[in-house]
Amino acid sequence: MNTHDLEAFLAVVETGSIVGASARLNLTQPGVTRRVQNLEDLLGTRLLDRQSKPLKPTAAGREAYEQGRRVLRALEDLKSGLSADAPVGGEFRLGIMPYLSDAALAAPLDRLRAVFPALTLRITSGWSPRLTEQVVRNELDAAALCLAEGIDPPAELVADDLGLQPVLLVAAPELGVPKRADLTALSRFAWVMNENGCGFRAYLRHTFEAARLPFQVGVEALSADLRMSLVARGHGIGVVTPAALAGSPWRDRIEVLDRVAFQPKVRSWLLHRPPAGRLARPIALFRETLVASLGEFVS
Repeated sequence: MNTHDLEAFLAVVETGSIVGASARLNLTQPGVTRRVQNLEDLLGTRLLDRQSKPLKPTAAGREAYEQGRRVLRALEDLKSGLSADAPVGGEFRLGIMPYLSDAALAAPLDRLRAVFPALTLRITSGWSPRLTEQVVRNELDAAALCLAEGIDPPAELVADDLGLQPVLLVAAPELGVPKRADLTALSRFAWVMNENGCGFRAYLRHTFEAARLPFQVGVEALSADLRMSLVARGHGIGVVTPAALAGSPWRDRIEVLDRVAFQPKVRSWLLHRPPAGRLARPIALFRETLVASLGEFVS
């Protein structure tokens, strides 16, 4: 098997197009197409659904992608060697949950680039359920995410516990949320939330519905800055991490609801598949620096 053909196929799956794979690999589009066809001929099956936009793998293609990722990772481990002094290169596909704000992630990412300059970082943003699935399926090498307290990561993954993180409930003073509101009082207000797919939004809904109370999402928006601006203008109660609040330009126009009865918390995790191989040191460095960064905003 030609590993260049495998790399081209993986690039098409990850970028969703021949054009994207061509740019990533610095190849012509016909060159990428030819390599994918070579792999399909070798395996005797169609790997891409060429009618879908973006391009998606077939069932056989999905299996080939997962197996191919493991093959290339093993080859990269072999090239790098396992000695502590060997330079680390190749890709590091890292998933990051939006709740871990830029303020908390700046130092870990800067540190990775400084210590491992030959490593290519490919950052994916997404909600915790999707990121977890991508690590399980070997589509990501690691993911930094948050899960509601009491929810554990899948047993087949290495799960580094980064500690319990407070989640702040915030609102504009003019919204009139009672200082010591309980769940019943909070249920009377609209919420400004992430789009569906966010695990914490699902946790909030479950909490209110378990108490037989309504959970009304007044506005949903993907951008954290937009959500805080909507909260500041009185459109509803918002949720934010201390790190995100510290870096928000809207922090002086909202108040933290620190005396209400409901004070949710999430636990931060760094997930990866075993063994980490050549990425063991980058993962450990990212974890160490992320814990320190998160601690700055919690203390």
